[in-house]
Amino acid sequence: MPLRSQEWFGRTGKDGFIYRAWMKNQGFPHHLFTGEKPVIGICNTWSELTPCNAHFRDLAEAVKRGIWEAGGFPLEFPVMSLGECQIKPTAMLFRNLASMDVEESIRANSLDGVILMCGCDKTTPSLVMGAASVDIPALVLSGGPMLAGRYKGKKIGTSDLWRFAEDFKTGQMSQEEFVAAEACMARSIGHCAPMGTASTMAAMVEALGLALPDNATIPAADSRRKVLAHMAGIEIVNLVRKGVKPSDILTRQAFENAIMVNAALGGSTNFIIHLLAIAGRVGVDLTIDDFDKLSAQIPLLANVQPSGEHFVEDLFYAGGLPAVIRELRGFLHNDAMTINGKTLGENCASAECYDPDVIGSVEKPFKPESGIAVLKGNLSPYGAVLKPSAASPHLMQHTGRAVVFENIDDYKTRVDDPDLDIDPSCVMVLKNVGPRGYPGMPEVGNMTLPKKILDQGVHDMVRISDGRMSGTGFGTVVLHVSPEAAVGGPLALVQNGDLITLDVEQRLLHLHVDEEELARRLASFQPLNLGYDRGYVNLYIRHVTQAHEGADLDFLRGGSGPVVRRDSH
Repeated sequence: MPLRSQEWFGRTGKDGFIYRAWMKNQGFPHHLFTGEKPVIGICNTWSELTPCNAHFRDLAEAVKRGIWEAGGFPLEFPVMSLGECQIKPTAMLFRNLASMDVEESIRANSLDGVILMCGCDKTTPSLVMGAASVDIPALVLSGGPMLAGRYKGKKIGTSDLWRFAEDFKTGQMSQEEFVAAEACMARSIGHCAPMGTASTMAAMVEALGLALPDNATIPAADSRRKVLAHMAGIEIVNLVRKGVKPSDILTRQAFENAIMVNAALGGSTNFIIHLLAIAGRVGVDLTIDDFDKLSAQIPLLANVQPSGEHFVEDLFYAGGLPAVIRELRGFLHNDAMTINGKTLGENCASAECYDPDVIGSVEKPFKPESGIAVLKGNLSPYGAVLKPSAASPHLMQHTGRAVVFENIDDYKTRVDDPDLDIDPSCVMVLKNVGPRGYPGMPEVGNMTLPKKILDQGVHDMVRISDGRMSGTGFGTVVLHVSPEAAVGGPLALVQNGDLITLDVEQRLLHLHVDEEELARRLASFQPLNLGYDRGYVNLYIRHVTQAHEGADLDFLRGGSGPVVRRDSH
């Protein structure tokens, strides 16, 4: 089977001259262009503006060593990098744009296969979405979690930020202590230390079969991460020679495996929206209801923050994701194929658990409830999500009076107003932070409680929004309410004082307002005018789908394949 790169480099005459000559100014000899060595693109999201990925230039060198060893020709290229802690207004706004960058960069260039280097939250789904749409051989290499921080003798990670923020608001932590803690938390290279969205995405690609075993948990600072990178370089060359493409790996069974593994890890709720978007790119019929059904009988095995006590670093030492997958073998599609030519079951057959306090068993799990609860009702006709493992048991069945914030600015202005009419039994409702309403669906759903509530020693209340929350967040937080408020969904109609019932066992989210009154309110609904009349954001608002559909752009569903339709020379 001829290499795709030979459509560029294998030509004679003027065309071949042009494609090869300027590449040779980097010192590449002619034999690299003769079709004997597959050209492997290293799709790198390195950026100093994305601190979680700032070590990727060094990691890419290990990938190159593996590619050269296996007889490939590595060529590194950059794509848009999405740093969660820097980019405004939210990295999620640009996930689809980054996926377009990846898709077009791969299709337009002389690549036979590609290594996808990703770490920070949105870099993983955007790279997988883009590569899946082209469908040439691809392998994911994550950057790895950072080492757990140390502050005043205790381990800390990103999840502790929310606790520190509450302590700061109530005067239990000074600004000086805040600065001291921030110097202690991110003390090594890598992405967030808990099972936040970044590690959830790394586990997702390993469970899908797109990454090598242990991809999800080897710490970024551990030399074994470079060994994994080297082996990934070898494996992508093998993938090209075998002709194995993402579409061969990303089957319905692979998606089901990822959902069940995520449940056992207590992974981020963001997992849902990203996996749905990936499924849409490869034509797998996946719905939001699948996340509830498939995780219903999966217990929480990983005692890792934010649902537990430990960190992803500890999960690696306890046996890593292979140990979790082996423990789940009674639930999974163990014969699902992975990129190294072995099945998921074969990859994990010899895995062991070295610390049962970190990785529980099916018989003795860390918690009996895991996964994602998909809530429906007259407040969320298309669904909303809640993470039971991170919620408070006493609030899982609750009816309370709505305290409504019309948008994020309204919330910030009024949340700590001493005159705010709120008590611990109330339900906090935040509107217009969905895909279109913000725009971009930011991680603001786990609203910090009002100071007057925190002063009472209360640290959790039911909170509802059409936005997301950080994968490192926790609490009884209902997210991704669909349809969102900005498009006239029922959330837009909620008023102060309305009663709302959350019943997780019944999977119910109900607004106690009759249909006639809701119709009256809807008649006076006015769509938001966000004032974006040009550029990508305007395109995004006009074409983004709702949360239960993955919040992809409607015209990006499906793939365009690897063929370049026109030649310029």
